[in-house]
Amino acid sequence: MISTITDAVLEDVNEWRNRPLDKIYPIVFIDGFVSKCRQEGAVDNRTVYVVYGIDLEGRKDVLGLQLGEKEGAKFWLQVLTELKNRGLEDIFILCADGLKGLSEAVESAFPKALFQTCIVHMVRHSLNYVPYNEKKAVAADLKKIYESMTVNLASQALDEFELNWGEKYPIIVKSWRNNWEKITPFMQFPLEIRRVIYTTNIVESLNNTLRKSVRNRGHFPTEDALMKVLYLAIKGVSKKWTMPVHNWKLALNRFAIMFSDRFPEKQVT
Repeated sequence: MISTITDAVLEDVNEWRNRPLDKIYPIVFIDGFVSKCRQEGAVDNRTVYVVYGIDLEGRKDVLGLQLGEKEGAKFWLQVLTELKNRGLEDIFILCADGLKGLSEAVESAFPKALFQTCIVHMVRHSLNYVPYNEKKAVAADLKKIYESMTVNLASQALDEFELNWGEKYPIIVKSWRNNWEKITPFMQFPLEIRRVIYTTNIVESLNNTLRKSVRNRGHFPTEDALMKVLYLAIKGVSKKWTMPVHNWKLALNRFAIMFSDRFPEKQVT
């Protein structure tokens, strides 16, 4: 009976992973976490990459799950091509961490998409170097950077951050300066769109759920077993996604103006 139930879930997983997608997702996020899975007789760490999207109605959705092995431009081009084969034609903004080869693959598969280093990731990685008693103060000063109205003001805020924290946390300053060209693209957008990019908690909240679903299971005997657990976790948490993201209507109207040549007619009401 357990085998029959497991096989039934696997059929659902495969159907879900191959389901048709919308033509346009204005914002797409890609994030990953590590899980242990047996492969060719040995237990290895495998990175699970989760592709999240926000559709034209502001609804959150998990577009796909991929297990990484030899990540690079070729791997990411395969992932993005799979999304295109399922119906995805356009992405306005793609947010991700510094995943090797991803920006090159995006340029090839979705040449009109803007690649943006995810602010959630930048802040999270920065705070990894900060003790608990200073996290709040450091986070507040980082917020001054990414909430600046212009790139010039953001640069000034980064200079101030370095004056306050650079001696104690030089690695944080170095990280933000090295990634500056990929951190600041979203500043060309109005606040309605920027807030959706850097305040949405879909990445953090869903990843926490997925990590909890695999954390206490040791390792998984197969990739299918791992995918079944993740699918059930996603299915459970997505039932709570009943409302569009905050301020989505304002952001959508801005998208309609800024991407008028790519925006579907009669979408904004």
